Amino acid sequence: MAHPPQTALPPDDLRLGALYALGAAASFAMVGACIKTASATMPNEMVVFMRNAVALVALLPWILRVRVRGLATRHLGGHLLRAGFGLAAMYCFFHALHHLHLAEAVLLNYSAPLFIPVIAWLWLREVPPLVILPVSVFGFCGIALIVDPASAGLLRWPALIGALSGVLAAAAMVSIRRVSRTETTPRIVFYFSLLSTLISGVPLLWAWERPETSAFWVMVGAGVLALVGQLCLTRAYSVAPAARVGAITYSSVVFAALLGWALWGETPGVQAMGGAVLVVAACILASWQQKRATPARA
Repeated sequence: MAHPPQTALPPDDLRLGALYALGAAASFAMVGACIKTASATMPNEMVVFMRNAVALVALLPWILRVRVRGLATRHLGGHLLRAGFGLAAMYCFFHALHHLHLAEAVLLNYSAPLFIPVIAWLWLREVPPLVILPVSVFGFCGIALIVDPASAGLLRWPALIGALSGVLAAAAMVSIRRVSRTETTPRIVFYFSLLSTLISGVPLLWAWERPETSAFWVMVGAGVLALVGQLCLTRAYSVAPAARVGAITYSSVVFAALLGWALWGETPGVQAMGGAVLVVAACILASWQQKRATPARA
């Protein structure tokens, strides 16, 4: 019996994938700049709520298309767990954006790949490659250089909270892995946006402030740019190998540094720059090793 011909995968286009990855990196850096701008006049609770609400509104066309049947789930607990970690990471990241240089906050949030192997090992019993250990040590040293003791001998708490956003983001990514065994990607995104909007709306009972018109539109812009970034990133991974384009997304830190310099006159110190190099290099190596360790599906 003849087997039906298999559909060949499209050839890799590294140039196009790199362009899309750069577009995603620039978009996410601009999202950070929008959040930092809005945080100057809005409390963190308002910023987090508006970020999630705009994302939920952006999903309305998809919601109307799939209707109730496409939204049905038997794993609400898993979605709640993912939303809890993701929302906590968002609160920490936005707090860091308000108090730190833009590039520092973005970099600390991007340190999630350093924590994913540890969390996946403890939670899912997935044993990481041995090379991950020294790579993680280098990355943690970089974080220590950025989370620098101040002149008074105390930790820079905003930087520490920024690093915590990376830990929580890693936990959110691992929880996505659990949920994705039975749930589709659009459904995961929908429930995260819905639950995050509902949960982040609770603090508005005591933290609500009428946003300034400019801040409101800046947050709308952040939501649109975040959607553009996600679309570019998805397209980048669809036209080129993840191991090749994944490293390019760390150019978001460079874009953030340029925006921070242009908009706020931020110039990182030598120690912070050294820490950034260690963190980015370690994250790229960690991500690459995790992709190599993942068996190909038949």
